[in-house]
Amino acid sequence: MTDWTQVVDGHGETGRVPALLDQVEREEAPEAWEELWDRLCLHGETVSPASFNALPRLAILAPTSAQALELAGAIVRCTLQHPDGEALFEGCADAIARLRQLVDQQLRTGPANYNRIFGDLLALEGQYHWSAALEDFTDDIYTVSCPHCGAEVTIAVGNYGCYSAIRDWELGDIERRALRPAPAEKLRDPGRWMHATALRDEQQGLAEGIRHVFGCAECPACASVFSIADAYTSANLPPALEAS
Repeated sequence: MTDWTQVVDGHGETGRVPALLDQVEREEAPEAWEELWDRLCLHGETVSPASFNALPRLAILAPTSAQALELAGAIVRCTLQHPDGEALFEGCADAIARLRQLVDQQLRTGPANYNRIFGDLLALEGQYHWSAALEDFTDDIYTVSCPHCGAEVTIAVGNYGCYSAIRDWELGDIERRALRPAPAEKLRDPGRWMHATALRDEQQGLAEGIRHVFGCAECPACASVFSIADAYTSANLPPALEAS
C-alpha cells in the first residue's frame, strides 16, 4: 500500500495525486486529467516517484479509460528521465504486465496512432532507447559510430533511401552505401518480436524499417560492415542496462 504522504509528484508535493486518481475513477473529469498529466508527466518528459506509484491505479482504470492508458504509456517512456526510474519501474511489475497486455490488444485494432502506441509497448518491454528512436520510417535518421574506425556514420531509413553515409553540412549525405536489411528469419530479439508484431498488425512499412535498423551498414570511411542495432544500442543504452 502506497504511503502517498511520502511520495512527491512533479511539483514536489505529496497527497494531491491520489485525490485526483479518486476523482477520475468516479468520473471522466477533464480538469483532473489535465492536472494529473501536469503532476505525473509534464510535457510528456518529466516524471517523479509519484508517476510510477500511480501506475497500478492507472492500470486498473486503463481497460475503460483511454486517458489512463495513454498517461501510463507516457510515464513508462520516461523511465530513464528519472535517476530512480528503473527501480521504480521494476517495483510495479504487475501493473506493467497488465498495461503491456492492454497496449498489445490496442495495437491489434490498427489505431491511427499505431506508431506512438507501438513506442509505448517498446517502453513497457524495457526497450526505452528504441521507444524514443523509432518513428514511422518515412525519414528516420540515426547517428552511430563505426565500431571499427570510430567514424560518425549517418544511417537513413525512409522514403529518401535506406543508406549509410557521412554527413557533410554543406554537401548533405555523401559516400552513401546501401543498407543490408536483416532477413526476417535471421532477426534476433528484440528486433524479432518487434518485426513479428508489426507484421501481425499489417504494418508493412514499420516491419521493413525494423529489418533495416536491425540489419547491417557499411562504414563509408573504412568499408567495414557492422550491426546498426548494436552500434545504436551501445551509444544510447545506459551503462547499467547495457551490462545487465
